[in-house]
Amino acid sequence: MKPSQKSYVPSHPGKFVVEFAPGDFQSSLKSLKAFKAGQNIAAIEGTTKGPKAYTSVQCGPGEEDHIELNSDLVYINHSCEPNVAFDLSSPDQSEWCLRSLKPIEAGDHLTFFYPSTEWDMDQAFKCACGTKTCLGSIQGAKYLSKDELTARGYVSPYILKLIEEREAKSS
Repeated sequence: MKPSQKSYVPSHPGKFVVEFAPGDFQSSLKSLKAFKAGQNIAAIEGTTKGPKAYTSVQCGPGEEDHIELNSDLVYINHSCEPNVAFDLSSPDQSEWCLRSLKPIEAGDHLTFFYPSTEWDMDQAFKCACGTKTCLGSIQGAKYLSKDELTARGYVSPYILKLIEEREAKSS
């Protein structure tokens, strides 16, 4: 269940806090401490299977392979130059984690590259990350080249497999 501002209790106290902002999709997750690049910074636990939705994260190659995070992690916004990745590559769900892709300082907002886990997103959107490598429109990995995906630092293995299958069909 996505936390609301009225009932907010941090799910990762001492690590992260939701910064609530007015308007749709404006709230974000902020780090309360520093992390090194490559560090596992939070376990992905307490998830529930659910349908593809704007709040879900794809955890496998099928349309039905989506989870709801049920924690503050749902507030991690998209960036074309992300600082974290949802590493859901292990078949053992107890090993799923949020991993830093670059150094994160206390006060930094956490961001991930949505197509790194999403093949065909429930809701495409116009990106407003403002980075030099901004793609403009975010729809999912299905609409990107392998180079566009891998340049972001991390892509889920099932997304890479789907890309390879797509490329094999087109050649």
